[in-house]
Formats: sequence, C-alpha cells, structure tokens
Amino acid sequence: MNHEVHYPEAWSRWQVALSHDWLTGMRGGEKVLELLGAGFPQAHLYCLLYKPGSVSETIANRPIHTSWLQRVPGIHKTYRYFLPLFPLAIRTAGRPRADLLISTSHCAAKALPHHPETRHLCYCFTPMRYAWTFHEEYFGASTTKRLLLAPTLAGLRRWDRAQAKGVDRFVAISHHVRRRIETFYGRDADVVYPPANTDYYTPDPHVPREDVDVVVSALVPYKRVDLAVRAYTRSGRRLVVIGAGTEFEKLQSLAGPSVSLLGWQPDDVIRDWYRRCRFLVFPGEEDFGIVPVEAMACGTPVIAYRKGGATETVREGVSGCFFDHQAEDALNDARADAEASSWSEAAIREQAERYSRQRFIDEMAEAITRCRQH
Repeated sequence: MNHEVHYPEAWSRWQVALSHDWLTGMRGGEKVLELLGAGFPQAHLYCLLYKPGSVSETIANRPIHTSWLQRVPGIHKTYRYFLPLFPLAIRTAGRPRADLLISTSHCAAKALPHHPETRHLCYCFTPMRYAWTFHEEYFGASTTKRLLLAPTLAGLRRWDRAQAKGVDRFVAISHHVRRRIETFYGRDADVVYPPANTDYYTPDPHVPREDVDVVVSALVPYKRVDLAVRAYTRSGRRLVVIGAGTEFEKLQSLAGPSVSLLGWQPDDVIRDWYRRCRFLVFPGEEDFGIVPVEAMACGTPVIAYRKGGATETVREGVSGCFFDHQAEDALNDARADAEASSWSEAAIREQAERYSRQRFIDEMAEAITRCRQH
C-alpha cells in the first residue's frame, strides 16, 4: 500500500471488525478490503474461508476468523459448490464485539452475527448475484438444472432478504447496484464508487501504442470473454486476453490466430498491456468494473457493453464507446468506430481520477459517520 492515502484520525480510536465473503485471491473486492483494512490495522477479519498466501499482507496481517468450511479438505477449489450451506457456515465464523462492523459483501459477509450495540455498515458489491440475477450465466441454460436449483435459489433469496434487515446502513458500489438493493431488499443505500489505484496505473509516454486490444478478466461465463474472442477471431484483429478461470480451455478452442490468451498475469504486466494497447475491451455486464477505470488511468479508451457499472465510469466519446448488444457484429462495429475516433490521453486519465483511493476513503468516512450517528 502506498502512504499517500490519509485516513480520519478518529478511525484509530474505534473498535472495528471487518467481514468479507472469502479470501482466495486479490480481485476487485479484496482491493476494497485492503484499502479499508489499512485504515483499521487492528481490526479482526471474519470470513467463510481463507487461503493463506492468496491476499496482500495488509489484509493477512491481522487475526482472521473463518467458518467450519475452512476445515473441509480441498475447500479452496470447491467452495462454490457449498453455496447452499453458506448461510449456516457464516454463523460459525465468530461474533465480534466492536463499535462498528464493516462488511464488504456480495454473498454472506453481511450475515455475520454481531452484538446489538454494534453498528453495521455493509459495503455491498451486489445482492447475491446467483440467487437474484444471472442464473443462466452461473448455472447454464439447462432447464432441468434450473428446475432442480429453483427451490435452493428461492431459499437463498429469502435468507438474503432477511439478512439485509441486520444492516444499519448500506453503501452500494454503483447506482446500478443501489437500484438492486432497493428492489430486492427494500432498502436505501448511499453510493461510493470503489477505488482504483490511479497512482500505480498511469500513462507512460515512453511506451508506444500497438495495434492490439486487451481483455483483462476472470475467465468465467458471465464475463462474456467468449464474445470478445469470437468477434476478434472473426475480424482478424489482434486481441490479448489476460486472466484465469474455468473458461480458459473453452476460450482457447474458440481463439483464432489473432487472439492470444496469456493466463493470469501480475499487476505490472497488466499495467504494461494497458499502456501498450489501443483499446480495453469490456464485454460483460458488471456491477461496477474496476478494470476499465485502471485502463483509463493509463490513458487507454474503453470499448464496453452498454449495461451495468461501465455506463457510470466510461464517458462516451471522451474515455470510450459502447455497443448495445452482446453480439459479434455490435462489438466489431464499436471497435471500428473507436478506431476512427480521436482520443485524448489526458482527458481519459482525468475521467479515471474521479475514482481515486483518497476519494473512496473520504466518501466512506462520511458514510461511516452517518451510520454511527443514526
């Protein structure tokens, strides 16, 4: 963590506990947790399970309490199959005594038991996606599977809605998610956009742009990386895909000679590709999507599907452009339009700076103050 982020002095005097769904890697949610954790270095952390070595020292260098899932052999590879048991498991992770509980949650973290005197702020990445939306993207198009899962998912929705009552204040990562919280939970929410490390992701005038576009994503079905691979295979344009996940082999089989899959890569390699590429391609619907902001911080325009968080972060005609349908022709047409447009690296960078880490801490401090006072 860099030291240019300044935290409110009052935070050092509070007894705070943190709750997160699971700790198995450093993705967008863990980057949020890392920044909050740096402001509360003494806070205990509660989660369903923890894979040692998978998260930063800022997160790991504190007492970490896990549920009984931690003792299941091979759990770090199979935990998603235990989804129906998450409601029971989170209740065994602990019961912190604290002035304030901050849960960073898209699943079960907001259901951590806590004492009545503890105020609870939930920084909500989304209501449980697999229970409320994206059924086909997570579980496939099989009618039989949908029918078999229907009772389980209905139970998870009831449970998820009930747990929302134990939150004193919700903070959503985007207006897109705020509307879901209102629809599914019947609750209002503040909006505080997640942070991008705009001090790390910067343009480099010494790195020339190349005629290649980039996707940076977990390789799972709902990210729709397959759409980008098909579109660029069809057009013959160069595309580099960075990321790992269950779709890797499938995407390899779809990729033509113009598409390269690099697998997982460290941040410095990703930053180098952001600086070198012509466009960042973002083909899925995300609740927020930190990748487009990181790319924009490097002065790179974004080609994004016009739905979800990207519509709030990408400024059309200034820092990127959109396609309206998740279809190969629509993506290729948007790419052609982007190529014919003029882009200002400085203007793109300025758009990204709206999502700095200091801005995140300042706005979260305001939300926490409101939570503690009411």
